[in-house]
Amino acid sequence: MEDNIFDKFISQKTLFKNKENLRHNFRPNQLPHRNEEIDTISYNLWEALKGHIPSNMTLYGVTGAGKTAVTAYVCHHLKAKGESMGSQVESIMVNCRQIDTQYRVLSHIGNSLLESYEQDEIPFTGWPTDRVFNELIRRMDQRGGVFVIVLDEIDHLVRKVGDDLLYNLTSLNSSLKKARACVIGISNDLKFTDFLDPRVRSRLGQLDVLFKPYDAEQLQDILRQRAVQGLNEGVIGPGVIELCAALAAQEHGDARCALDLLRISAEKAEKEGENTVNQNHVRVAQSQIEADQMTPVISSLPSQQKLVLAAVLLNEQNGLRNVQTGQVYDIYRQACKHIRQNPLTQRRISGLISNLDMLGLVTARTVSKGRYGRSKEINSCIPANINAPEIMKAAEEEMALVFKAAYHHQTSL
Repeated sequence: MEDNIFDKFISQKTLFKNKENLRHNFRPNQLPHRNEEIDTISYNLWEALKGHIPSNMTLYGVTGAGKTAVTAYVCHHLKAKGESMGSQVESIMVNCRQIDTQYRVLSHIGNSLLESYEQDEIPFTGWPTDRVFNELIRRMDQRGGVFVIVLDEIDHLVRKVGDDLLYNLTSLNSSLKKARACVIGISNDLKFTDFLDPRVRSRLGQLDVLFKPYDAEQLQDILRQRAVQGLNEGVIGPGVIELCAALAAQEHGDARCALDLLRISAEKAEKEGENTVNQNHVRVAQSQIEADQMTPVISSLPSQQKLVLAAVLLNEQNGLRNVQTGQVYDIYRQACKHIRQNPLTQRRISGLISNLDMLGLVTARTVSKGRYGRSKEINSCIPANINAPEIMKAAEEEMALVFKAAYHHQTSL
């Protein structure tokens, strides 16, 4: 009988007790260092157990600060308490980065109210929006009780389609007869309400909760809790938890980053046949995570943005730092000539540099030159373990000629 290629993995000794416990979408029984936020949200939502309407809420904080985890945790306990008390309370979570139009959000909420035996789903597309909204109201009234509608990454939806959906959802109670509803918006952007109509802003922002980033010690507590649940005893070497926490604390206190680092570090050790995870495994895991995140960003850049990024890198290869917009534009123009493309104007290139800055590929700091006006100082911020030129060459063949050609560089003043 032919050997199966997976046999060696099945027989391999594993360092994991339960790998799922180290993933950031796992809901633990306890959430360290978020008691204050849990108390604030639960104190507002307990009104639902009495059949009253809780205040709408907006939860702010950087990525990985526990906003989604805390909300899911509180809603889980709310539903369980409602069942034990005989109160009809339901929560519906919508990821607005994946479900990102008004029609799709409303249809997703409406279809989540169907029982398993019911077949009349709202179609993926095709109905007028007002018909979807009226059907949602009908289904909510049919079931009765209080609904907590959670819109995760709400800032992404608002930027894409505006605030009409929020206006409709925060107005639900004026149309409902037998049901009640409140809305919880979760945002990574503290200023996203600037995009909202004042009426929507006042309705949604009845109660704001700010999630502060975790510090290194708090991240250590989170990692130790998850490690007990997810890894075998004694497999974590000295300083591993501390290093994962310190590296994640540099990334705005991101608990997701810390958990990914610990899990991938253990995977590296396991693959190498090691019995313990050491700090070197963490360093290797960090490089892999950085590469996994940045490689698709670089390769998927539009052609003109690739040329601008190449111009920054070519200036730096020539020994220049704090490159000015004019120096980037000069090399960019030469690169366009080498591959026979029409160059954009310098003003357009300045906008593309700002886009690269937002993507985290370059830093573009505006500085004052006194009577000579203001200028940008541009530097790449791509980690050393990522070969950006090779990524761009693999994505577009003509980029090979861009990096191979000879250039006349301006000198820094």
